[in-house]
Amino acid sequence: MTAPLPKPIRTQLENTIKAARDVSEQAARAALAQIAVAEAKAPDYLTDDLEALRRRLRAHGRALGDTKHTNDTQEIRRLVWEVAYEHWHRMLFARFLAENGLLMWEPGAPVSLDDCRDMVDQHPDPALGAKSQWELAGKLAAHMVPQVFKPRSPVFELSFAPEHQRALEHLLAKLPTEVFQASDSLGWVYQFWQAKRKDEVNASEVKIGADELPAVTQLFTEPYMVDFRLHNSLGAWWMTRHPDTPCPVPLPYLRTLPSPTPLDGEGRGEGKQIPAAGRFDGWPSTLADFKLLDPCCGSGHFLVAAFLRQELRLLHASFARAPLLGSLLDPARSLKDDLLTSSFDNLKELLERALATETPATLRGPGQALNDDAQGQALTAHGLLDAARLLDARYHLVITNVPYLARGKQNDPLKAYCAKQYPEAKNDLANVFLECCLELTTPPSPVSLPSPSGRGAGGEGAGVVQIGWKGVGGLKEPGRFRRNGMMSISRGDAV
Repeated sequence: MTAPLPKPIRTQLENTIKAARDVSEQAARAALAQIAVAEAKAPDYLTDDLEALRRRLRAHGRALGDTKHTNDTQEIRRLVWEVAYEHWHRMLFARFLAENGLLMWEPGAPVSLDDCRDMVDQHPDPALGAKSQWELAGKLAAHMVPQVFKPRSPVFELSFAPEHQRALEHLLAKLPTEVFQASDSLGWVYQFWQAKRKDEVNASEVKIGADELPAVTQLFTEPYMVDFRLHNSLGAWWMTRHPDTPCPVPLPYLRTLPSPTPLDGEGRGEGKQIPAAGRFDGWPSTLADFKLLDPCCGSGHFLVAAFLRQELRLLHASFARAPLLGSLLDPARSLKDDLLTSSFDNLKELLERALATETPATLRGPGQALNDDAQGQALTAHGLLDAARLLDARYHLVITNVPYLARGKQNDPLKAYCAKQYPEAKNDLANVFLECCLELTTPPSPVSLPSPSGRGAGGEGAGVVQIGWKGVGGLKEPGRFRRNGMMSISRGDAV
């Protein structure tokens, strides 16, 4: 990766992504309509394979939150969004990999897009059933990152109409190579994908809930701000642990202060600089033992379906609000380890054991639709357990760009949750996330996030604050949060 995108190419990328979302959503609606996913009954013309795909897509839509009505019709709004997003971004990510020599046929065997075209045209048998170079490249990308593009998802068994697929391929092919080699392109991609939806939500003036929150609050953090926070956390840690060894990467944003006392013994510390952010004495000595979390790194959609096991109901009740609450969820708070509820540790052990022994045969019920639901729920349970592990762990550094949303713009479920779990921070979602981030750290580890007031550690106008337990011992004291919901932070709070 090279320097950030220049503005003209960034504008071209923005226009391409916005156009791609329109085409992708049109394609998704058309493909879902062709097999009547929203209708109460499957058409007679569907083959057995297409009928099975229809059932799986309906089950997947319900897992995403689409409602099935009493007359058996089903909403498909969220399913359309997912199909569009997954198909376009699998193609896009495949080109990112290919342009950087990272698209692999097998470990150590990179392939180009031209190689993919030759494989489809000249050697169709080993081409994984792909009908175009982009489809083959997408399948290879999904194989490399199965947690991002799940190969078993029914979304990828749905084919777009040729005219829609060609339109998407044309949009992708027109992007210059520089887009895929710049350091900030992937971040801009997500923001541009949400841009039109953000405008629609803002124009509607609706209260912000699960469907609106990603578009309105999740924006790309530009590279300079990411660098500033990393340089003044991990970079400062390196400087204190290895004072005589240059850091393997440049640290242009690292802020230092003159050392007030000798560092290396009497008379030997004069003139030396120390990190303005502090020494991070509570951190491990090696990065091998270091744990870092960005709790606001994506859309936060840990959507789950109704679980089949009684033991999972309470955990599901917590995670069912994940589209709205994301990483604010704390699974341990929902499980009290009394006679009626398991502790989170006990439930983790039960879930791991159940998933380790689960086989397709055990997921079959009296009806095929139940089987499709059960398969989707079993796959979802894997993701649920991973999410629960992340939110139950504690970290040496939590570094993120929190969402800002005043209480007056939040819908009732979000307001109620914030008031119950974070009463002193409830006036703005950013404050709630700050308190949540502190709970995810191991004292005295810090939280690093942008400062809306423009004040931060290491210099005027830095726009970043690092807050540790030493600086927030009175977090829940009256008056800690201003009425307007913005964090009140003095220079002494930055540690």
